[in-house]
Formats: sequence, structure tokens, C-alpha cells
Amino acid sequence: MSDADHNRDKRKPLTRLAQAGRKPEWTGMPGQPGAIVSPPVWRASTILYDDVAHLRRAAGSSTHERLFYGRKGTPTAWSLADALTEMEPAAAGTMLFPSGVAAIACALMAVLKPGDKLLMVDSAYDPTRNFCTQMLNGYGIETIFYDPCDIVQLSVGLADERVRALFLESPGSLTFEVQDIPAITALARQHGVVTLADNTWATPLYFPALSHGVDISILACTKYIVGHSDVMMGSVTATDHWFGKIRQTAYLLGQMVSPDDAWLASRGLRTLGVRLKQHQDSALAIAHWLKDQPEVARVLHPALPDCPGHTLWQRDFSGSTGLFSFVLNGGDDVARAALIDGLDHFGIGYSWGGFESLALPVDPARYRSATVWQAQGPAVRLHIGLEDPADLIADLAAGLARFRAVRDGG
Repeated sequence: MSDADHNRDKRKPLTRLAQAGRKPEWTGMPGQPGAIVSPPVWRASTILYDDVAHLRRAAGSSTHERLFYGRKGTPTAWSLADALTEMEPAAAGTMLFPSGVAAIACALMAVLKPGDKLLMVDSAYDPTRNFCTQMLNGYGIETIFYDPCDIVQLSVGLADERVRALFLESPGSLTFEVQDIPAITALARQHGVVTLADNTWATPLYFPALSHGVDISILACTKYIVGHSDVMMGSVTATDHWFGKIRQTAYLLGQMVSPDDAWLASRGLRTLGVRLKQHQDSALAIAHWLKDQPEVARVLHPALPDCPGHTLWQRDFSGSTGLFSFVLNGGDDVARAALIDGLDHFGIGYSWGGFESLALPVDPARYRSATVWQAQGPAVRLHIGLEDPADLIADLAAGLARFRAVRDGG
């Protein structure tokens, strides 16, 4: 290893964010001295070759970083993929996909075959559940849902020799259970089971999943990586053992992203550190405020000391982000709608991770099969954006007053 490579390995995460994915061959101007800061947008379908020998060399290349055909990408996408790989010190490579769901689907198809069983966390993102029950089931792959917090139950499931893969999501994106990922992945390795994790909530900046034992880490880059609610994208980052299979499966399925979207996601990635810190600080201020409101029964945020998963979060994560839920004290869907509908500074919509705050009614009981969701009242999921938290608190205070009026019949 050269001195330069050694120094690069010692870089802190924020330095990696600023420097990653900027290879000289992508940022230099051919035939001219100097370089530009960011790789430009390379749009291409057909790639032209000097001669037949050149064409054949390109066709026989195993790398995804040599121009061959537009479907296999250009430096714009490779730059983003490289940057995401550098955020995971244990990673061999990253593939990009047109959405987070596409990334999840490809990763699962890369590691499973007919007759296999998949252990899926019961708190998983709903489209993940749907892909398992509606698509994998049709290919003869059985999905068994497990309690995210019950390692004893999980160890029993792993003893089944047909189990080939285990999927984690920590924290869960509705109810925020934190899983003991190091312990779970160690147990899976004992049984020769590959582990996949949806790491969208924390991102590799706050939780480098592969360094905690995960084999394949998946992001809905639509959220915090892009950060501006204007691009759909997913990524799969894997260890050396699995990256080749992920890449091959992505190529066979024709999965790719547009260079324009990759450029926007790369631009968002550079500010991930400062954005996540603001999301974290504002969300914690609002979560602490909500805890003290009589209309709120529980706040589901892993960074709060009274959250059941707080000890695991504190041990494994270096930060929290802007997404959490709270459970109302009594009331019904009509009272909850009164709270949400009148909010001025929160949008009502799916997704999260952008600069804008969002409020969404969530009903976790609809998406459980291995566990039972019980709560004192209906739940609301918040994404805290980059607005001033004082404005957001005032907005929520008025919303809770509307909720209370409808709940109490006032």
C-alpha cells in the first residue's frame, strides 16, 4: 500500500464525503491541464470503439468502470457508486438502482433461489414485505417474518437448513425497533446465512453496516443521500464475497440509473454530513418536546433514553436522523387527521429525507405477522426537515390542540 493509499484509509467520514468518487480520470479535462471539482454528466447509449479488437476487449472486461454500453453506466454513475463504497470501509463495491425497492429486489434475487427460505424482519418497510409475499412467493421462495427483538426466536429460524438469507432493518421505519445487528450477523455467519440490511435511516455515515457484520447494505438513496425530494434512486453495497453476484444480477435485470439523477445524488451526498446533523438536532428537540405533551402517549425515537432500543443505538450508531414516530394518547383516526390536516409547516406525503418536514398517519398493526402492535392511540410519523424547530413545535402544538378538541368532543 502506498503512503497516499494509507493516508486515504485514515480519512474521517466527513473527509470521505468531500473527496470520494473524484478520480482524476473522471474530473480531468482531456488534453488540458488542471481538473474540475465534480465529475460532469456523461450521457451515453452507444459507445464507439477504435477497432474490433478494442470492442472485444471492452466486451470481455469484468469491471463496471470501463465504457462499454450506456446500460452499464458512465463515469457520472461510477463516481457516485465509488463514493458510497468509500463510506463503507469493508465494502468491495456498490451498484445503483432506479429506486430503493429496485435495490432491495435485486439484492434478494441475487442471493435466493427457488426452494430457499428468507428470514424477514417483521418491522420491515411495507414494499419490502410486498415484494417477498407477492413476488418471491411466486418463485418458490418462502418468507418467514421474525420479531426484530427476539434473538432466541431468530436462532431457531436460522437452524432451518433451507434458510439462505436474513434481512434486517434497524431501526424499523415505522416503529423504530433497534436490532442487535452485531449479534444477529454473528449468529447468521455460524449457519452460513447471508445478511442484508436496509440502512436508509442511519446511512453509512452514522452506521457503516458492513463494519458491523452485514454482508449487503441497501439504501433508498431517494431519502438522505439525494436530500432534496427530487430523485428516485437506490443502492446496494456489498462485501467482496457478494459484490460480483450483485453486479451480475443487476446487469441481467438491466438495472441502471440516469446520469442526470446520479449527478444530482452525488451533489446531495456532499452535504450529507451537515444536513444529517441539522435533521438530528431538530428532531431530538422536537422529540423531547413531544414527550412532555399530555396528548402524546409515547415517542418512538431510538436516541431517547427511555426508548427500548436506546442502549443498542448508543452502542452501535454515531448519530440519529430526522425520522421518528409518536403515539397519541387515545383518540381515533378522525382526531389524528385533525392534527395532521391543519399543519402549516409539515407536508403530508410518503418518503422522507428531504429538506422539508413531513407528517404521515401510520398504522403499524396492518404490517405485522410475527408480532402484535398495540398502542394507546393512533400513531404519527414525522420527518423533521431543515426548518427552524421552533416553528415546527408551534405548528405541532396547534395540531395537538386540534387533536384534543376532536378526541374530547370539544
